[in-house]
Amino acid sequence: MNDSKNATWLGIDVGGANLKAAHSDGQARTSPFAVWKEPKRLAEAIAELTALFPPFDRVAATMTAELCDCYATKREGVLAIVDAVSRAVPGREPIYWGTDGRFHDVDAVRSRPLIAAASNWVALAAVSARLVEGRSAILIDVGSTTTDLIPVADGRVAARGRTDTERLQTGELVYAGVGRTPVCALATELPFQGKPTGLAAELFATTRDVYLMLGDHAPVPDDRGTADGRPAVPEFARDRLARMVGADRDGCSEADARGLATAADQVLLDRLVQSARRACEATIGAPRVALVSGSGEFLARRVASELVGPGGEVVAMGDLWGAAASDAACAHALVVLARELLENQDASAG
Repeated sequence: MNDSKNATWLGIDVGGANLKAAHSDGQARTSPFAVWKEPKRLAEAIAELTALFPPFDRVAATMTAELCDCYATKREGVLAIVDAVSRAVPGREPIYWGTDGRFHDVDAVRSRPLIAAASNWVALAAVSARLVEGRSAILIDVGSTTTDLIPVADGRVAARGRTDTERLQTGELVYAGVGRTPVCALATELPFQGKPTGLAAELFATTRDVYLMLGDHAPVPDDRGTADGRPAVPEFARDRLARMVGADRDGCSEADARGLATAADQVLLDRLVQSARRACEATIGAPRVALVSGSGEFLARRVASELVGPGGEVVAMGDLWGAAASDAACAHALVVLARELLENQDASAG
């Protein structure tokens, strides 16, 4: 293994629904993988993702998949994920980012598993805080499943919560995103054909269908990871949204489906703006800068505009790092932090 400051790194972010990785040469990738369905295949799935990258010397990792209900406890989940990562990258001893804002070796995580639980947002926030030069700001990272709303002040993370539960209580974590969130979790009714209409409390459609209809998500005909198992394209997204109001394509035109999608999008936008304002009011006040990232960066930009107003500044990770790295922003941040750690160690040794 190359232990010099020129060592190449791979950052791995093990989420419950997606695996994300970023290389120190700037490449980044996201691979769908439902951990709760196939927990025994996690190591294989991570290895398949890492094989798509150029060679790397060292590995930094983080996770959120420990909350998957295939694990009896988060402690059990962390330990299972640590074992899977080690099997996936043999010959390299991974280091793990913790909620304390530090890296920990495998033995340390095995002795204190919860230090590594749901810590990926801390890495992204730590790197993002440097981009605003000491100004008060908010980081808005919108993913397929969740949204992080992290206040930043004086170049440091100003979040009040650390665990998922604490962050849900403070509004710094919203369990809603632009892919997997059931539409029925956004609202109990939406306007349909000019009338308020109750929604089925059923997994007929998700926010992925909303943004397929609105054109924010590109169609993926060979992807059947949808509510009904049919392709992720607007034609079938229309059918899925129609069922939310007890209709089908015969009773729900394309314009009707777009109307439902527009209304659902507005509900989600309002929810994120409200939570972000709550998080800021308790910590930094009204932000003048917003940093945005994630697979839902398009929505994060709109949330940011609501928060900072016409005179504020929006900094998009997609513009700085590229779209793939913005999607895998936490993994990219891990690489930045890990390279700095090694350089600092080399400097100390020198």
